[in-house]
Amino acid sequence: MYLLRKIKPFTLPRKFYCKKISFLILLASFHHINSRASVLVHGLFSIFTSRINNRHLMWNFDEEINRENTSCIKYDLREEVFGRADVIPMWVADMDFKTPSFITDALASRLKHEILGYTFRSDSYFNSIIKWIYDRHGWKINREWIEFSPGVVPALNMCTLAYTKKGEGIIIQPPVYTPFHAAAKDHGRKLLFNKLLDQGGNWMMDIDGLSKLITPATKMIIISNPHNPVGRVWQLNELTELVDICYEKGIIILSDEIHSDLILPGYRHIPLASISQKAASVTVTCMAPSKTFNLAGLSTSSMIISDPDLGEKYRKTLIGLHMHLGNIFGNIASEAAYTYGRAWLDELIVYIQGNVDLVMNYCREHLPQIKPVKPEATYMIWLDCRSMDMSGTELQRFFVDKAGVGMNEGSLFGPGGEGFMRMNLACPRTIVEKALRKIDSAINA
Repeated sequence: MYLLRKIKPFTLPRKFYCKKISFLILLASFHHINSRASVLVHGLFSIFTSRINNRHLMWNFDEEINRENTSCIKYDLREEVFGRADVIPMWVADMDFKTPSFITDALASRLKHEILGYTFRSDSYFNSIIKWIYDRHGWKINREWIEFSPGVVPALNMCTLAYTKKGEGIIIQPPVYTPFHAAAKDHGRKLLFNKLLDQGGNWMMDIDGLSKLITPATKMIIISNPHNPVGRVWQLNELTELVDICYEKGIIILSDEIHSDLILPGYRHIPLASISQKAASVTVTCMAPSKTFNLAGLSTSSMIISDPDLGEKYRKTLIGLHMHLGNIFGNIASEAAYTYGRAWLDELIVYIQGNVDLVMNYCREHLPQIKPVKPEATYMIWLDCRSMDMSGTELQRFFVDKAGVGMNEGSLFGPGGEGFMRMNLACPRTIVEKALRKIDSAINA
């Protein structure tokens, strides 16, 4: 951090920023560079992005779009989820920003051909994934490593079937994404918890606890990389320790990297399988454009599996369930997103960081009862509400009934989530401001 303290704020022409931001993100993605240089690059990126306000963005993330009556889970199921249809929905990981035109134009173009029959994934589809992962994360993958899945959640379940048997153990690291729990329990596997360690708001993997938890009946660990909901971007030393244990004990690592493109300024994502040959030999990686570009409704994700035996087991399960064909529009949207989406994503990250800063500053100044955990990635923020001295159910009802804000209650993510709430910040800033004011009024009434 010494290098960053030497960098003083300065002003440059707007045209300079636009050309340099993407370059800095690209440079920062290569994790084999010197660690001090990496810190410097990310420091520069933070300075550049902090100097750009919303007036300079090419895409209008401030636009409020009415999503009601579109069969939208986030909005149209509020009554079923919260008992009220009028809450501000800041729960499910779904963005309220307009789908960029380079995606909708590609879909519209395909619709001009009026036959929608069986379709395969083209060379350009695979090439867009390969180039995106290399450009964004510095990971060079081969086409034969890429397998299809109709979403990361289906992939979690297919991997459970492919790599484990009934009664065998699967480890997860709560508090963590709820489908991790279900992927084990729904198929008769033994669910094992290796809780993250909360060290004053800095969440860490319990490496010692993991080593002690593994038995000969333990076959797989599912990790969230970066982590949902606590927002951690795992560092190289943490990932290396994880791999060393799993490799030694014959444990497959299922690495959910669906949020890997949503890395906030100052941090960089490291694909787990990229760190070493040893890591690659035990890792199955899940990636998708669905969180990055809000394409979950098109059910298209990728599995990156370099180990031939692991790849064959997954492929056999995928085809055996007849889930391998996918859909036309998922293919088209994925390719368009990965081919043309770099600048849009760069600006989205700037905007999300602005929403994060708003919540951090507002809570510090007006809501000391809530201590947000500053996210390093994702558009979710993990709110520490333990000083409010309420149970999970009481917290949920308070925010819904008193503040009119619908969030995810922390205990749903498993042990360690009690007293927390997960808030979705992928919405126009006016919505975040409105929600904060309503929470402020409810708490300080």
